Amino acid sequence: MHLIKNELDFGSWLDAAAGSSVGAGPLPRRENQDNLLLIDASGHAVCLSQQAPLYCQVPGWPLGHVRAAVLDGMGGHGHGREAAEAAVQGLLAIPACMDTASLSARLDALHTRLQASFASAAPATARPPGTTLTLLEVPPGQAPLLYHVGDSRLYEVSDGVASILTVDHVPATVYAMRGALDEARWRASVHGEHHPQISQAFILGNAIGDALQLEKPLRALDAGNLPPFLAHLGDRRVLSLRRGAHYVLASDGFWACADPLALTARWPALCAGKTAAQAVSALLDDFHATPPEGLHSDNITALVLRFSP
Repeated sequence: MHLIKNELDFGSWLDAAAGSSVGAGPLPRRENQDNLLLIDASGHAVCLSQQAPLYCQVPGWPLGHVRAAVLDGMGGHGHGREAAEAAVQGLLAIPACMDTASLSARLDALHTRLQASFASAAPATARPPGTTLTLLEVPPGQAPLLYHVGDSRLYEVSDGVASILTVDHVPATVYAMRGALDEARWRASVHGEHHPQISQAFILGNAIGDALQLEKPLRALDAGNLPPFLAHLGDRRVLSLRRGAHYVLASDGFWACADPLALTARWPALCAGKTAAQAVSALLDDFHATPPEGLHSDNITALVLRFSP
């Protein structure tokens, strides 16, 4: 398990930390295919390379700007770790962005480049690789910008509740977009259960269209295509922050169990009154010490941010 905190400096307005583990369960994974990225207010960065923390300096990074991301490589398609690592290296090369339009354009272009690169190097019969990407871009003194692809999540943990601020890109969401699932059935399927299927991933592409066939571009989910009960949780938006809240970026290994809601219901007590580093340690330690029932072994990664008033 890797806990990352002391080497980075986020100034007085933000506290952030991250941790990643190969996971728990009856048959733990041999490889950690998750990844993460933290770029601090001085341009110092950390990510995972060959499953170990790698520290570097981002040249020309503007003072006070922060970038944070969690990625979950798709192991079922092969080269999941490599896809997540390639995406992180691409994120390190993207300049700081000040608005959602420029952030989306930069990341969509990175998706297209990496997709072409992996396709040219793979046999024709190989399943294309992919990774989730849930990213927060935080310009100095401004609200965070969200960019989200896949089924990793952003949680707001506050006042005893862990609220999900992203929409999983999974088949149930596609059915809800077509009117085939109402809110109760969608929440029961997506939040109350765990399914390993995914309908969109960075580098991979999307299977959200009418034909349910893989298409190369990414498709942003927003008020224009989401059902009304999800319309406020668009993939690419400016976040409204709650004072004193912990914001948790996490990979789906945490809730790959029989009762996901029971697992995340433990998070508010684990985070209460803690710094970001203490909260990350509490989340990972609790998961390893008391794995949830029916756990499907998977990698786990958590990145916690706390914003000062």
